[in-house]
Amino acid sequence: MNKIITSMFMLSIFAFSTCNNPQESSNEAAMDEISPNQKKVNEYVEFTLTSDLSKLSENQRKMIPLLIQVAEIMDDMFWKEAYGDRNALLNSLTKPEDIAFCKINYGPWDRLGDNAPFIEGVGEKPLGAQYYPLDMTIAEFEAWDDDTKSSLYTMVRRDTSGALISIPFYDYFAAEIQQVSDLLMQASELADDEGFKNYLKLRAAALMNDDYLQSDLAWMDMKNNHIDFVVGPIENYEDKLFNYKAAHEAYVLIKDTEWSERLAKYVSFLPELQENLPVPPEYKKENPGTDSDLNAYDVVYYAGDCNAGSKTIAINLPNDERVQLEKGTRRLQLKNAMKAKFDKIMLPISELLIDESQRKHVTFDAFFGNTMFHEVAHGLGIKNTIDGSSTVRKALLEHGSALEEGKADILGVYMITQLHAKGEIDGDLMDYYTTFLAGIFRSVRFGAASAHGKANMIRFNYFAENGAFTYNPETQTYFVNFENFQKAIDGLSNIILVLQGNGDYEGVDALFNEMGIVGPQLQKDLDRIQAAGIPRDVIFNQGVAVLGL
Repeated sequence: MNKIITSMFMLSIFAFSTCNNPQESSNEAAMDEISPNQKKVNEYVEFTLTSDLSKLSENQRKMIPLLIQVAEIMDDMFWKEAYGDRNALLNSLTKPEDIAFCKINYGPWDRLGDNAPFIEGVGEKPLGAQYYPLDMTIAEFEAWDDDTKSSLYTMVRRDTSGALISIPFYDYFAAEIQQVSDLLMQASELADDEGFKNYLKLRAAALMNDDYLQSDLAWMDMKNNHIDFVVGPIENYEDKLFNYKAAHEAYVLIKDTEWSERLAKYVSFLPELQENLPVPPEYKKENPGTDSDLNAYDVVYYAGDCNAGSKTIAINLPNDERVQLEKGTRRLQLKNAMKAKFDKIMLPISELLIDESQRKHVTFDAFFGNTMFHEVAHGLGIKNTIDGSSTVRKALLEHGSALEEGKADILGVYMITQLHAKGEIDGDLMDYYTTFLAGIFRSVRFGAASAHGKANMIRFNYFAENGAFTYNPETQTYFVNFENFQKAIDGLSNIILVLQGNGDYEGVDALFNEMGIVGPQLQKDLDRIQAAGIPRDVIFNQGVAVLGL
């Protein structure tokens, strides 16, 4: 990974020197010489992932390289799920910028550009990535009688006769899984915290049979460990055909105890906030678990799904509805990565698009708060349809992830509004609202191929229709209208929660078709952001050497 970052950094330096060398042609001509893929690479800004390791024990310092080894294997597995044969792809390329951009995207499709292919001749990205045979039709899949075909943890392939078969991850990735399990057992012997030791052992066993319930419950019970490790097949964003299949990923995390202490109290408000949601009683009948914790971390390693294209800055897990209803979820705020995006992306966007009189309201504390309550808000609402026929996730199929992200975004700022009225959150609500608006412009750049990008398009269009902000064509900036903004929060919350509770696939599909688009005005503003050279996202310099281990 360090070699990847170094090569991209050198490419960027080369591009910069070319544009500013008076011995060469003019700046404009030099820019024209930069290839399209080099321009795309340059849209990502480098950030080094480090943390204060001085508080860690000797055993903990020895453990981190083992966890990073596991993460690197998760990275290899995700390549196979997202593209297939990584080495065959990279070895077929000759231009450094093509190789660098493929590594950022885990394949030849631009994740922040609606998965458009950027290598000649590769064709469109399969909706089902590599989870299904490329020649499989939806009708064929639906007619196939197999109890595990919609499992999160299987690959669909063909047998020698051409019939569809379902292969568990633990069989398909048998060699990798055995290595990972062994490394996790080694790491568990170095764990100072008994809860973390138990989790690592249970996770090692879970990867061998794809039964993650007990390890998820053990992960929920961890309270005092200074190192955390998220690993496994987790999110199902990569499967855009059915939203069934999970993707492998890993994060290595160091707890920020000072910031974590500030956040501990908010989870206790979940039952009250659930009760006050702006929907009829049947859409909030589930009781969210409160055995949850809310903590801040420095992330020191990303791998797999979370490292592809746009980088995750907060985590809300487990996804298993059984665990959520029994114990809730854990919310992990990745503070160092969050600060990188705020400083390098959010602030420049606000200087360009937010009304000058309201720019003072764009703050890191508000960005942190909006992101944090987004994760907390995943615990609100309903996990099972009100008729009891299905989970919301299964009922909404490929739309489920994007609508869930939209729910978390809007209910996050709803929670902030409610808790501020109770005196539980300090500061000016305008900070949160204005920062929230600026955040839409940041996230909508992820494109329609991203669940987060699609959710932001819907929110932008709904807020525009309901007067939550005003656009000034003279200054080309946006101004938050406080009262209308609050009304739009309640209105969109109601729409999303009812759609989820009803398991209304057709209704969600209509919402996405109507509002999940970038209109002409928004596109002009996104083009201005692009022209201003504001980074689209970050790439990481990370690893054992970076940490001095």
